[in-house]
Formats: sequence, structure tokens, C-alpha cells
Amino acid sequence: MNSLMRKLTANADPAPSTSSPSEFDPTESVRKEKSFDLGYGSEVFHVPRFFPAERERACLRVVVVPRDSCYVAAEGLPAISYNGHSPRAYSWDDFPPLKDILDAVHKALPGSRFNSLVLNRYDGNNDYVSWHSDDEVLYGPTPEIASVTFGCEREFLLKKKPSKMSPASGDEPKSKRLRKSHDPDQHSFVLKHGSLLVMKGYTQRDWLHSVPKRAKPMSIRINLTFRCVLR
Repeated sequence: MNSLMRKLTANADPAPSTSSPSEFDPTESVRKEKSFDLGYGSEVFHVPRFFPAERERACLRVVVVPRDSCYVAAEGLPAISYNGHSPRAYSWDDFPPLKDILDAVHKALPGSRFNSLVLNRYDGNNDYVSWHSDDEVLYGPTPEIASVTFGCEREFLLKKKPSKMSPASGDEPKSKRLRKSHDPDQHSFVLKHGSLLVMKGYTQRDWLHSVPKRAKPMSIRINLTFRCVLR
């Protein structure tokens, strides 16, 4: 893991791009979001081109890492456990590129306050994430999770947890409903380079998500998932 962090530090200054940081307005990208009401307090929205192309290339250069995953968190947060181990928590201040991406996500999502990051690297089509939900107590009952993708696009799947019984349809306020796919219990998103996907409300309680294997050879994907760990 130390080699991963040395790589991030060595690339702390992104390569110059044709647009300056001040010209990138995250709020403008989010205005084009595609929102999906999953029903009964669960919501997802998807911004296919959150980062402009020139910033995508710069960000990918500074977050390409030689290891599978790492964890970054604000000081004083409780330890977490995932994939069967408790990772060391690195500081935001140690790695400016990741802090810059966090700042952009915060500007795009007013009112959101993420204090931790799980970074995962997918080396190819055989790297995957099985069906699961991030419903740990340390994230609270209605966690908001923002996922930013760099590199190769991958399919992201959502499906309703089979053990959950939804309330009667008449109990759901119509004013809260947005857009749904034709199958209310299964959704698919293609997460492209520079995209943002946010899961909100009771999505972790009621839904499972995964990144499946694919038969076609694929290049590297870097996924940043921003979360808020309760103190």
C-alpha cells in the first residue's frame, strides 16, 4: 500500500490542461443529471460527464495506482472494515489530487459532507464487485455515497433486495417520484470516464449493487466512492 501512496504523492501536481480550475463549475455538470426514483425513499442520480474531458485526463494521471484499493479519511473517524480487513486510514491533506476531487464533488452536491473515500482499482474485465449493499451502521440509516469513475467504463447494476417488502404503492407521495426504468426492481448504468453516480436515501437498506465481470477485455478503471462515516 505504501507504493500506492507514493505514486499519488509523486503526481500531486496535475499536468496542465486547456482549462484552468476556475473554469470548471461542478454545479453546471450536475444540472444535466439524470435522476431515478427507486421508490419509498431510495434515489439515484447519474451525471455521465461530471468532469470535462481535459480534467478527466489530468485526474486519471494522478490517481492511477499500482494496488487494488486504499482508504482515505478525516482525522478522528472510527476504523472501518471491508473486503475482510481493516485498512489503514490515510489523510486527505497528504494527497492533494484526491482532496481536489472531493472539493469538486462537494461543490456539485450542496449540503453533502463526505469525510472518507474508498478507492478501488479494476485491472480488467475479470475484476468485479459482487452483489452487496453499504448498509453498515457507521454510515447511518440513509447514507449518501458518491461514486466517481476514471478510466474504462463499466456497467453498474442495482437490484431490489428480495427480502424487503415495499409499502403499498398508495403510501408513497407522488410528489417525490422522479423517473424509473421499465423494470422497477432492476436498473443498469454505464459509468463512463469522468462520470458521477450518487446513491441516496434508503438505497443501501433496500437495494443491492454490483459491478459484474465482462467477457470483453477491458483496461484499467479507477473508482472513487465518497462516504460520510458517523463519529
